[in-house]
Amino acid sequence: MSDTIAKPQAVPLREAFLFWLKLGFISFGGPAGQISIMHQELVERRRWISERRFLHALNYCMLLPGPEAQQLATYIGWLMHRTWGGVIAGVLFVLPSLFILIGLSWMYIAFGDVPVVAGLFYGIKPAVTAIVLQAAHRIGGRALKNNWLWGIAAASFTAIFAFNVPFPLIVLGAAVIGYVGGRLAPQRFNNGGHRATNKSYGPALIDDDTPTPEHARFSAVKLLRLALIGAVLWIVPMGLLTLLFGWNGTLTQMGWFFTKAALLTFGGAYAVLPYVYQGAVGHYGWLTPTQMIDGLALGETTPGPLIMVVAFVAFVGGYVQQVFGSDHVFLAGAVAATLVTWFTFLPSFLFILAGGPLVESTHNELKFTAPLTAITAAVVGVILNLACFFGYHVLWPNGFSAHLDWPSALIAIAAAIALFRFKRGVIQVLIGCALIGLAVHLIR
Repeated sequence: MSDTIAKPQAVPLREAFLFWLKLGFISFGGPAGQISIMHQELVERRRWISERRFLHALNYCMLLPGPEAQQLATYIGWLMHRTWGGVIAGVLFVLPSLFILIGLSWMYIAFGDVPVVAGLFYGIKPAVTAIVLQAAHRIGGRALKNNWLWGIAAASFTAIFAFNVPFPLIVLGAAVIGYVGGRLAPQRFNNGGHRATNKSYGPALIDDDTPTPEHARFSAVKLLRLALIGAVLWIVPMGLLTLLFGWNGTLTQMGWFFTKAALLTFGGAYAVLPYVYQGAVGHYGWLTPTQMIDGLALGETTPGPLIMVVAFVAFVGGYVQQVFGSDHVFLAGAVAATLVTWFTFLPSFLFILAGGPLVESTHNELKFTAPLTAITAAVVGVILNLACFFGYHVLWPNGFSAHLDWPSALIAIAAAIALFRFKRGVIQVLIGCALIGLAVHLIR
């Protein structure tokens, strides 16, 4: 039946621009939800790309550090409309979230002590603890397929929980284990990736047998040019920040720190949050543990990649540190959030634009995924540690020596039941718990 369906016409850049803009405003639900939306729109309904080519690109994006849904949008935009198509798709995936988070961050930091706002966040914090626990369960169910991977997860949890091992070392150790294990026992480290089914939605604009376009073919000259452009796009803003504020200035250190964080986001935003906590809260003191939890809640309620929580971290840091003086605190926060977003996502664009031609050179399943499999297993232990960290600060806000905050404990249990038993959405759970928290806060 699919043979009788006409092949889609070439898509003008303007039409693609409007779609990517729309996607930026509706991309709720984390990477799974965002990828599902793109599959429904691009593969099933519009047929801009075939399922096999879509999943081939997704498997590559999953190998990279960074938000795979945003990188997938960049990849498809690049494949359809060259470099500018990829830049437009990737930027519009992030831009609405940045503006929304700047507004929400300002409302939070300026009005967070207002009883109504404080009550809403009182209920949100326990819900976030349950959401992080669900993330560990969800990723663990997909990643921990045998005792070897369970052992890696347990070792990573012990390393970060008991010995405070830096997250980059955990990622490096897991990658080495995966690399060696993938050669000694390859069956233990084979996650298989996403596989296309035989189901057809009709002829696609970029179909299984569509030749690779000229701009998507590998060229050493193009690769070198992209590497140089990427270096300039990083060095120029970092150089200006260093000249204006010094290497130890708040904005300069934010740029340097979040560049490193961008290269460590294997396994999604939940995996890198402990590293962000270690640096932003523990080392630099840009925000408090409670503000970190609140920031994650705001990130969950906005469209775009969850890693955009870094914009909240930067806004609060720039605002509180008053990097432009006490008369321009909002400007300081907005500039910090924008700069951090730039440094966080720049590597993602370079990975796609530089690596895409290599991926397009083969439509076979990508190899060498054993290190990623081991890293993903380690990430489960790291996320579980994050849930423990959040639980401690929410349920015992004054330390273990003080009493348990039993209303928060009850809200956390209710959120966990809603997520695990009744499969409610994250936003529904956050709204429900916020209203309960408001009622409790106003009664007390």
